[in-house]
Amino acid sequence: MDLYEHQARELFAEHGIAVPRAEVTDSPKEAREIARRLGGRAVVKAQVKTGGRGKAGGVGLAADPAAAELTARRILGMDINGHTVRTVMLAQPVDIESEFYVSYVLDRGAGCFLAIASAEGGTEIEEVAARRPDAVTRIPIDPAQGVTPAKAGEIVAAAGLPSQAVDVLVRLWRVLVREDALLVEVNPLARTPQDRLIALDGKVTLDDNASFRQARWGGTAAGPDDPLEAAAAAKGLHYVKLDGEVGVIGNGAGLVMSTLDVVAGCGARPADFLDIGGGASAGVMADGLALVLSDPAVKSVLVNIFGGITACDAVAEGIVRALDTVRLTKPLVVRLDGNNAARGRAILDEHPHPLVEQATTMDSAARRAARLATAA
Repeated sequence: MDLYEHQARELFAEHGIAVPRAEVTDSPKEAREIARRLGGRAVVKAQVKTGGRGKAGGVGLAADPAAAELTARRILGMDINGHTVRTVMLAQPVDIESEFYVSYVLDRGAGCFLAIASAEGGTEIEEVAARRPDAVTRIPIDPAQGVTPAKAGEIVAAAGLPSQAVDVLVRLWRVLVREDALLVEVNPLARTPQDRLIALDGKVTLDDNASFRQARWGGTAAGPDDPLEAAAAAKGLHYVKLDGEVGVIGNGAGLVMSTLDVVAGCGARPADFLDIGGGASAGVMADGLALVLSDPAVKSVLVNIFGGITACDAVAEGIVRALDTVRLTKPLVVRLDGNNAARGRAILDEHPHPLVEQATTMDSAARRAARLATAA
């Protein structure tokens, strides 16, 4: 459950972290009035659940209310990485002396949270880590002990942050715990000439499993912002868009997660997580395949099915049905095993397609899909 930036800053303010004055609108005319209330000048920021807003032109500094209206009019309706801008936030500009990065993120592999901090804020932390790995501090946090002032001091000292950041880190941890978050990030955390620390931008991801405790956000936070995820939700499909080139379809979350890992191990990146479920019909398979094929980033598709409740012949029928209605322009690798696997493979053999091939194991299917994607 990703929050919009204005929702993240609302949480920060509630927990005592300083943020600039700001208001949100979907109207260019109202943007002019908001800028006037903020003192004239305003930073106009697209509210979308994706990064790269600045590079895409989704952030602008308006010198006066009239410019704020024009900037809001330009940004509203923009497409940023597949996300349509429906609202903008106007924030009061802040004089910046230096910028820092701080975050807490769940490290599932290590079974703990990870504090990530850097004295080089204002840019994507991945870029900083790639350019200067020693400029990014990573410190494990025991969930049972949390971030005490002493632990925050350790993070501050290791990352070279100003001493005032101790209080910010303690409060940011409070946001994570009390709001059931998996990620809380401030970038940049700005120091003003008056030596104040202000969170200029924030990102918060809440745990979907705790949504019953986070009803305050209603459908605005939980609803899919990505058009493919929205289309999947409308069809009742369990789909998550990822930043890769191999479309992945499987039955069962565990199998799909394993498939993602195997694809990554073969040198390619998964383009999605799509679980068609344990009792998926041929219709569900057809819907899922059509959805994945509609993603322009997908270069190849891997269908990995272990038949149980879902019989492999039903999956094969779904693939054949989808190919009757969807023009296949990307290679499709299918691995069927388990319940009625032989019959499923025979159905695909009976309906040959030049872009469809079968594999007998998950490893061989992933290798082939990865090879096809990277060669495209």
